[in-house]
Amino acid sequence: MSIDDRLEQARAGLDRVTAEEAYAAARAGDALLVDTRYAALRNRDGLIPGALVVERNELEWRLDPQGSHRAAEATGHDLRVVVVCNEGYASSLAAESLRGLGLHRATDLIGGFQAWKAARLPVTEPEAAHPRTAN
Repeated sequence: MSIDDRLEQARAGLDRVTAEEAYAAARAGDALLVDTRYAALRNRDGLIPGALVVERNELEWRLDPQGSHRAAEATGHDLRVVVVCNEGYASSLAAESLRGLGLHRATDLIGGFQAWKAARLPVTEPEAAHPRTAN
């Protein structure tokens, strides 16, 4: 199976959402947005206000409601999680993995952070780079 086949299979089981739908669900308290982009992308492009930042390699550990390393936001298997990556590819595979842990409402953001930004939804701009200081 190719990665394209794998991605298609993962997406077939998800109710993927648009940026506008994710924004409305988060504002209504109906969904937890989880930003899995790595630090360089967050520093370059900014953050979605209120999103939980969990890098991809920690996602299952932090979102498993029964896990010993869970985030406080991982309140139960009924939690609606919308995974956000940069462009909406890795997030589909990540959401499917969360479903495997029993988070049956996990899904992802179509087009990822770039779609969010293109929709002109709120973004906390990255802070200006701080110059290094000698110690």
